[in-house]
Amino acid sequence: MSLDELRKRIDECDAEILRLLNERAACAVHIGEIKRNERTAYYVPEREKAILDQLRERNPGPLPPQAIKAIYREIISAVRALEKPVDVAFFGARASFTHMAALRLFGTHAEYHAMATIDDIFTEVERRRADYGVVPAETSMGGGVSDTMDRFISSDLKIVNEVMMHIKQNLLSNSAFHEIKRVYSKVQGLVQCRNWLKANLPDVEQVETANTAEGARIASGEEGAAAIASDLAADMYDIKVLVAGVEDAVHNFTRFFVVGHQNDKPTGQDKTSVLCAIKDRPGALYSLLTPLAEHGISLTRIESRPSRKKAWEYVFFIDMLGHVDDENIQAALEEVSVYCKELKVLGSYPHGELEE
Repeated sequence: MSLDELRKRIDECDAEILRLLNERAACAVHIGEIKRNERTAYYVPEREKAILDQLRERNPGPLPPQAIKAIYREIISAVRALEKPVDVAFFGARASFTHMAALRLFGTHAEYHAMATIDDIFTEVERRRADYGVVPAETSMGGGVSDTMDRFISSDLKIVNEVMMHIKQNLLSNSAFHEIKRVYSKVQGLVQCRNWLKANLPDVEQVETANTAEGARIASGEEGAAAIASDLAADMYDIKVLVAGVEDAVHNFTRFFVVGHQNDKPTGQDKTSVLCAIKDRPGALYSLLTPLAEHGISLTRIESRPSRKKAWEYVFFIDMLGHVDDENIQAALEEVSVYCKELKVLGSYPHGELEE
């Protein structure tokens, strides 16, 4: 086929894609009416996972799976907004890594609200001023995020989804590399790039900011200034990426939770998170873990935190593979509850994939 013929065929494909997208959107509008009448959730992670899994299986190429996922994330986001615009509170500033995680989950057609603290996010969702909240839960470098874990102790919100992101730090500046005199970033950003900065910018002043995005904003308008931040921050504040991937640890990942009020249905690839306050007695932790092992449940994480109710009393956060509706998990938790002062299921949700 000639170039003109191929372009004509693309135009025909675009017309058909547009027709089908609007047909899909019309179906979603009717679904929105049903959800409104039945007062069910507009954001359904298990359904979205099923759609993406089916597309991955049916995809004949040449588009790679990640491209299909990115395209359909925006299609789903736009269509969901026709049902009801979803309000999402997230920790930090726009262009922060938590904002990036929220965009990976909800797309660009949600209504986003930046919050200064993790406690603020829980409060906004608890009082239904926001539909969902996105909070950092765990980092590969530092373990569980204490502010998030502690808030679950007193909150009745559920974990309804998760995403794991590869945290890539970049050196951003509108000045030439040799002109850089100071670098702005959140303290964690500077720490994560300590060795690179020492090797490449040893005499440059390091200035801490409230978050990485704020550092990018300041550096964008200051001569001789740079920032350690995300590529999203570079786009948002019109500042160049001078050097990409300046973090010291290649395997730098953060896990984020979506918190809300609903309980997700099983997908076949789920995680369940529970909080256990165990009775103070010898072998208490062993008694807690034994029923889980006997019922063949795989644990992906266990971490202790002070209960904040009594000195030297601790609660355990446990993540396991499977859904709370699975028979083996129900049986195991029933046995575990005997040894607990409190047992709270924080949520069962689709097992998150790593987002590059």
